[in-house]
Amino acid sequence: MNVSIEITADGSPTFYRNDIDEHYHSVKGALAESLHVYVRSGWQEAARRSSGVRVFEVGFGTGLNAVLTAGAALESAVATEYFSAELYPLPEQSAALFGEALPEEYRRILHDVNAAPWDETSRINPYFTLSKLHDNLLTMKLPERIDVVYFDAFAPEKQPEMWHSSIFQKIFQSMNPGGVLTTYCAKGAIRRMLGEIGFQVERLPGPPGGKREILRAIRPDHT
Repeated sequence: MNVSIEITADGSPTFYRNDIDEHYHSVKGALAESLHVYVRSGWQEAARRSSGVRVFEVGFGTGLNAVLTAGAALESAVATEYFSAELYPLPEQSAALFGEALPEEYRRILHDVNAAPWDETSRINPYFTLSKLHDNLLTMKLPERIDVVYFDAFAPEKQPEMWHSSIFQKIFQSMNPGGVLTTYCAKGAIRRMLGEIGFQVERLPGPPGGKREILRAIRPDHT
């Protein structure tokens, strides 16, 4: 897997995978996308309703979503258990290069997140534990009682197997009633599929300067 670092429009970096011609984050702004799509639209929604939040992330990638969630958990004093599944982890030294382009307040957390061992639970700060799962979403047993899902796989046209209805059905079953799934992908086919599975789906405005819309899907309380 050959990756290179590129700087996005908000000055934050992302990786580019040339084998599938795909970026790990929006080229309009990596930090802005992660904060808006996942932390603010997903984690914060759950944190408002509970003193403890369990997150499952599809695609650990650079660790940016975990870093920002760890910071939010500490700032808000909300206990957060974070599980992230990744079949093709980036080398730790690559993540270190990525960190050099991040704001100072994120660098230490990024180091700790990427240095955490795989398939173990690590405490990153007093309010955030991280379990990086080196596993295949298609076949793995998902964590249970999940409050928030960050669905951050590569785009459907790049990884169609990751966007199959059977995956989302499995995720639906692993979530607590009222659980929230967020994704940058707002394609009509994905929105309709989520609705057919049983999610209550809404389109939200995308991050400033980025995609026009994102999706948030909620598992109803009555299921």
